[in-house]
Amino acid sequence: MSDLDLLHFEQLKNEVQTQYLDNHTPSFDDISKWKGIDIIYFQEDLRKIAKGNISEKSFYTYFKNSPVTKLPRIDMLNILSIYAGYISWYDFKKNHLFADEILKDLENEDENLEAELEKAVENAENIEQEPKKEEKAVVVVQKPVESTVKNSDLQISPTDNQPINKKSDTFTTYDTSEQKSTFSLVKKYIWLGISGILAILVGLLGFKDELFSKKFYYSFIDADRNSRINAELQVQILKENESPILYSAKPNEAFVYTTKSKDLIMVVSSPYYRTDTIRRNLESAPEAETIELKPNDYAIMLFYYSKSIKDLKRKRESLNYLISDNALIYQVYDNETYGVETMDKQRYINLVTLPSTSLENLEVIDTKNDNSNKIIMIKFKIATDEKQK
Repeated sequence: MSDLDLLHFEQLKNEVQTQYLDNHTPSFDDISKWKGIDIIYFQEDLRKIAKGNISEKSFYTYFKNSPVTKLPRIDMLNILSIYAGYISWYDFKKNHLFADEILKDLENEDENLEAELEKAVENAENIEQEPKKEEKAVVVVQKPVESTVKNSDLQISPTDNQPINKKSDTFTTYDTSEQKSTFSLVKKYIWLGISGILAILVGLLGFKDELFSKKFYYSFIDADRNSRINAELQVQILKENESPILYSAKPNEAFVYTTKSKDLIMVVSSPYYRTDTIRRNLESAPEAETIELKPNDYAIMLFYYSKSIKDLKRKRESLNYLISDNALIYQVYDNETYGVETMDKQRYINLVTLPSTSLENLEVIDTKNDNSNKIIMIKFKIATDEKQK
């Protein structure tokens, strides 16, 4: 990637901004200041004209920072170029060439070609010299082997040089080795026994939790509908003098908890069900149990109205009734630049009643109600499934 490509990308960003401003009126003319609903409207226009899309994370990465230090992927460059009125990224660069840009590319190609030819000549010379070196090495190694064989034959051939064993030495050596072998055999069995005992102790220490622990199975159902809860639940295990341990209970599956404790304090929560604290004496508790959770009807209705695209007028009226005028509404982002953004009630209603494919990924994280059952806090995010680059 050259510096010229980065300059071309800055030109492309300006033309994309100009193209959008011709038919739209965002909160700011400068594209680097767009966020929230402005980005969603831009994504819709990009899908309509260029038949492609860029994620909110990519928008913050390449449009919020200027100048950028790296180029986006080629598919994103092609989509933005088509949106600006060109056939492709190559067509855009061809129409925005800088002075001497082509000449510099040709000079670089000539230098690379010359360097490759020099390397090819050096490799050819090295290939011719390597076989000669190997032949010499083989000759040098073979000579000492032959001399060693000849010397060994000369030493073995005379009968005068062969050793003579005495009978008395033979009997003495036999008796000593027999005693030593008996002692070493006993010693070997003793060490094997000690090693086996140590291995059993280590195994008991390593697997003591599994040997003395017990598994408990907890299934959660909707108290009003008497059906399994098709949503992920957050489960906190509370222990004395310890911080809470957080688990996730998967939809339509039993939560399995393994412990050797005698008591259990479990807090179950979900954006769509009321938080419940469950206490059990595990000495007398059954291994499998079904627990009812009371649904948070207002949070469920809020989720339904946020996802539905039918009868927008009735949808806006229902949301206006459910949400308090002074509600605190937070949008959580997946990127590192903008973690959380606040918005008022009317802006939230406008966002969730916009017919956009982005709302398919809307997820309500948490809600709170006041004494009159009005929603006074909403925390949500629009998830992105873009792969990490």
